[in-house]
Amino acid sequence: MNVQFRLKAAVLSALMFIVFVVLWHGLTFQQSHETEGIPLTSEQSALLKASGMSESDMQAYAAKGLVFEQIQQIAGLGLSSADIDAAGGIESFGFTTGGAAEEAKTGFPSPSLVWEEAYEQIRDPFYDKGPNDKGIGIQLKYSLLRVGAGFLLAVLVSIPAGFLIGMSPLVNLAFTPFVQILKPISPLAWLPVALYIIKDSEKASIFVIFVCSIWPMLLNTAFGVASVKRDYINIARTLELSKFRTALTVILPAAAPTIFTGMKISIGIAWLVIVAAEMVIGGIGMGYFVWNEWNGLNLASMIFAIFVIGIVGLLLDFVIGRLIAVTDYKE
Repeated sequence: MNVQFRLKAAVLSALMFIVFVVLWHGLTFQQSHETEGIPLTSEQSALLKASGMSESDMQAYAAKGLVFEQIQQIAGLGLSSADIDAAGGIESFGFTTGGAAEEAKTGFPSPSLVWEEAYEQIRDPFYDKGPNDKGIGIQLKYSLLRVGAGFLLAVLVSIPAGFLIGMSPLVNLAFTPFVQILKPISPLAWLPVALYIIKDSEKASIFVIFVCSIWPMLLNTAFGVASVKRDYINIARTLELSKFRTALTVILPAAAPTIFTGMKISIGIAWLVIVAAEMVIGGIGMGYFVWNEWNGLNLASMIFAIFVIGIVGLLLDFVIGRLIAVTDYKE
């Protein structure tokens, strides 16, 4: 693939992205202005009073640009305006005034609002203002640590097991029924089982990543090992190499591209699954961050987090893709 071809592809990708942003802006430009205040109806005021919120507090929140749904969530905290201000303000509880309130009222945030939120998040990615108000860098770190731990455990189990299955037709035949039964089970279906047995949400999420990562690596490793040319194996026998040395010096290099392809598939699935798992278990992580921003009606921050998830997934795929390119060989 020559440089000119790659350049044309890059230009085409850039044009597609520009068209996407222009369409996005065109569909949301009427919603990009910030609101100074959203009046409450009499019915809404009555509901808030029934929740224990004073008239002055609810009017003050409405004047700041919060919509009824946000004020109702604040009322559910059971704290007065003075208590919330003493704790760091409504922002420390995950609520955003002004633009975010307008997004909640009118619909999807515009590209400019998402860009403003991205700038604020990137400017200080590791801030920590409480359980529900941590920077994107902290959220990303926890998600990557969980994925890394589960993925590493899967590598340690699946690659030796894949070698055993690929080198022994008997073991392959014995393992096939178990693999075919367990492989189609959704990784998230194991989450309640893991929570019940392990009784620790952090370890349970790592176990889910382990389960979803193991099958692509196991099957690709077994296929790669079984597909090594018999000529290579025969030469190793002629040289009287042991089975271990044959596996290490002959089969492993030949099967490496296929093994890394399995790892590439696994890391993509693991990154996809951890976001869903964190939405369920809560705490800290990209999945929980997306869900928490949605609950706080901060749609711009939620969209930014989704973009971050996609970019990190792209980088993980690229890293293992480079490993495949390095280990690939041409006869």
